[in-house]
Amino acid sequence: MTPAVAGAATPAGAGVVDVPASYPVQEVVEHFSGPVISVRTDVVRMPDGDLARRDYAIHPGAVGVIALDEQERILLLQQYRHPPRRLLWEPPAGILDVVGEPALQAAKRELYEEAAYVAAEWWLLADLLTSPGMSDEALRIFLARGLTPVPIADRYVGVHEEADMPVQWVALEDAVTAALGGALHNPTAVVGILALYAVRQRGWGDLRAPDTPWPERPTGGGSSA
Repeated sequence: MTPAVAGAATPAGAGVVDVPASYPVQEVVEHFSGPVISVRTDVVRMPDGDLARRDYAIHPGAVGVIALDEQERILLLQQYRHPPRRLLWEPPAGILDVVGEPALQAAKRELYEEAAYVAAEWWLLADLLTSPGMSDEALRIFLARGLTPVPIADRYVGVHEEADMPVQWVALEDAVTAALGGALHNPTAVVGILALYAVRQRGWGDLRAPDTPWPERPTGGGSSA
């Protein structure tokens, strides 16, 4: 018999589910408001009665797309990210900057604009809060299959960081090795790759419908503030 290990995973069905909660906010101080994010401080009353200041960014949310072809390769793009000063390999992704746009439609738009593909089959892979200690950003990652390239004449022309993004098809096994080995740092890539690998290993039964309700961003695009 395998000995019990401290911190081991809780058995399925044991109630490990994130739930909504909100401590009372006594004061809100707005520091900055930009075209994508805003930054503010909330003065929060904790359960013990003390007041605590919590600084965080308000984010509209984002979607990512793990595009898987018939050879079980995934599509990654290399994009410059200024805050970490790195060129990162990432799946097609983007913010929910169109007010009211459903997350699935945003994902289809990003696959078309950044990768020049359309997909016949869509599934939901994972939902996450990318940095819950400092932002309310919610990310939904989709799986796209049945890929067809967009004709050259109909392709989207990107600007700035998206003007020239190298594209690479990577075997899923190699992508898992890169993610586990620390070669990849983009959270959409790492979570999406590992989620896809787990789903495939478990017989694809964990995939969810692409229009599954998303409580963190129920109305699609636009900030939750």
